[in-house]
Amino acid sequence: MAPKLKIEALLWSACALAVLAASPPRAQAQATEVVLHDFASPPKGEGLWAGVIRDKTSNLYGTAVDGGPANLGVVFKVDTAGHTTVLHGFTGGSDGERPYAGVVGDSAGNLYGTAYLGGTYDAGIVYKVDAAGHETVLYTFTGGSDGGMPIAGVTLDSAGNLYGCASAGGSANDGVVFKLDPTGQETVLHNFTGSPGDGASPQAAPLLDSAGNLYGTTYSGGTFGGSAGTVWKVDATGHETVLYNFGGADGYAPYAGVVRDSAGNLFGATSGGGAGGNGGTVYKLDTAGNQTVLYSFTGGADGGLPIGGVVRDSAGNLYGATETGGAAGANRPNRPRDGALHLHGWG
Repeated sequence: MAPKLKIEALLWSACALAVLAASPPRAQAQATEVVLHDFASPPKGEGLWAGVIRDKTSNLYGTAVDGGPANLGVVFKVDTAGHTTVLHGFTGGSDGERPYAGVVGDSAGNLYGTAYLGGTYDAGIVYKVDAAGHETVLYTFTGGSDGGMPIAGVTLDSAGNLYGCASAGGSANDGVVFKLDPTGQETVLHNFTGSPGDGASPQAAPLLDSAGNLYGTTYSGGTFGGSAGTVWKVDATGHETVLYNFGGADGYAPYAGVVRDSAGNLFGATSGGGAGGNGGTVYKLDTAGNQTVLYSFTGGADGGLPIGGVVRDSAGNLYGATETGGAAGANRPNRPRDGALHLHGWG
């Protein structure tokens, strides 16, 4: 049974197109697809590594890691008619380049994100693009104690502070969790220490709860080393707790972050491991640190490599997408260099 897609009319509701929150399944639904824009044309960007966000009038906003005027990535807008506007084209140098992560937005229409490289020290930046398409570099990473090479995007709180993760730099060069206040002052909240410590190379933006706690994952490191990875919590004072260490059948190498329910349980996906043939897992982590594998992908018709994580609806259903597998066997072991933005609906 395929889920019927219900797009919520929320301002800046962050989501990947393939994993938007859905209403309960309906039997024998027929999938249809509308291509809103084809990114095969380099001037408007190519290589969609992240999802998009949506404003209250149904415009979509996102990033492409390549293309644009300097072929170093863009921030784009797609309106309801499918017309695409490049809001900002990265040019390298102090401006940054290669925005692997998507964007978040505020109520004034400003967009915030990271670029993996560029900046004064070629270690990445945090940027803002206003509604008119004007870009401001909010912070330039040095690649040292403040972190560097942010693959992950940022999370915005109600006071205008940004929270994020850098995949490198910090005291052990294993990445950091950081806070950036509205004046551009960066605070390193936590330094990752690799293996057998608390993990290394966080790839996803942290989840922020109402008490100011941050939750996330590391792609590698932890008790079992290699590309095992961890789930972690950093409280409002900067104290970190490793909530779980991945090791194999329970999954490993989580690219994606986590989502949280009202009881404090965390849900996510790993790109490898599981009982189904190393295709990755969907997991639940309760408040006592007990992990349950909810599903193991085989890498076949059910898909594999769920690098994008999951979203959760009010009924407790989880939705996600896999990079490989499927009935057509359209495996892509490497992320695409080109792409099209698709809107999927079930009727």
